[in-house]
Amino acid sequence: MANSLYARGKQRILEKQISFKDDDIQVLLVSADYIPDLNVHEFLSDVQAYALGGGAKPLTDKTTALGVFDAADVSWLKVTAGATAKAVILFKSTGEAGTSPLLGYVDTITGFPVATNGSDITVQWDNGSFKIFSL
Repeated sequence: MANSLYARGKQRILEKQISFKDDDIQVLLVSADYIPDLNVHEFLSDVQAYALGGGAKPLTDKTTALGVFDAADVSWLKVTAGATAKAVILFKSTGEAGTSPLLGYVDTITGFPVATNGSDITVQWDNGSFKIFSL
């Protein structure tokens, strides 16, 4: 699957319920066992079972310019061996998994998928015009 936005996440964006620059946008590293259902999965609680690396990481140094969203690269330290990291999921954190809406699924990351072996995994966002995603 290519990078995509979740259907209900798109709705929230269109209804101005999401501010990528001001809201607590986080990313979750997910295993190859996760099969995205962009029309059904809505909240963090729908995908938590596939999390790797100890959980979500907040995005820092976020920017929005000309319809492009970017942030600092993200690292998960000492990711337990025995799985395959396939993608990251962007979501708006509300502090509760059942109300934190899913926004985007990103799997076109350099070096992904990557087998976990106890080492760190860093997601380096695209440095070209696409960045994390563009509208």
